[in-house]
Amino acid sequence: MAKSLHDIGEGPMSSRLQAKIDLSLASRTPDAWPDAVVLLYGLCNNGIRGLRAPVPIVVPRAHDCITLLLGSRARYDEHFQANPGTFYRSPGWIERDSDPDANPASVTSRLGVTRDYAKLVEKYGEDNAKYLMETMGDWFKHYRRLTLINTGVGPYEKYRPICQAEARDRIWIYEEVAGDTVLIRKLLSGNWDDQDFLILRPGQKIAASNDETVICADGALGVNIKEVSKQ
Repeated sequence: MAKSLHDIGEGPMSSRLQAKIDLSLASRTPDAWPDAVVLLYGLCNNGIRGLRAPVPIVVPRAHDCITLLLGSRARYDEHFQANPGTFYRSPGWIERDSDPDANPASVTSRLGVTRDYAKLVEKYGEDNAKYLMETMGDWFKHYRRLTLINTGVGPYEKYRPICQAEARDRIWIYEEVAGDTVLIRKLLSGNWDDQDFLILRPGQKIAASNDETVICADGALGVNIKEVSKQ
C-alpha cells in the first residue's frame, strides 16, 4: 500500500484498505482463504477504523507505526513524553518520502491548503491566506527534533547525513534511537498475544478503544486467541 494513504484522511484510507482486503479474498474460493489477515498498521489517525473481513484480522495495538519500529507502546510513550515535538524518520520513510501537498487526494490538497502563499492569496485573499499559512500551511512548525530510528535494516550510513541535513535546515535537534523489530517479527510469525495484538472474529470491525489498549473489536474486548485457533 502507498505511504501517502496517511495523508488522505480517515475515510478514504479505510476505504482503500478495505477494498484491498476484499479484493484479495474475492480472488479465492472460501476454502482457499487464509487463516487470517495480518494488518501491519497502527490505528494511524483512525485510518483503520471499521475494517472487517470474513476471516480473523490481526492488528498490532499501536497508535501508529512508530510503535512498531520502536518495539512496544511503552517505549514509544516513554520517548514521546520525554521528547515532545519529535519528527521521526526511518529508511522506509526516507525512501518513499512524499509531500502531502503534492498528492491531489491529500487532505491539504482537497482543502486547497498548500504552502504556496501566492495561490492562497489569489483564492482566499491576503488576510485569510496569512491565517491558513499560520494554522495549517506549515505543519512542520510544531516540531523541534528529528529522530532517526535505527532498526538495523537499511544502509544507515547513507541515510544519516540526509537526516542530519534536514534537521540542520529546519534548525531542529538531531538524534538517533535504536529500533526494535520484535512486534513486526511476532506479528508475521503468528505469535499473537493479547497484550500486543487484537484478533477480530470474522465480521467484527476495528474500533478505537480510547485507552491503553488502543484498539478493540466493535467496542468489545479483543478475541481470545485459543478461541480463534479452534475455528
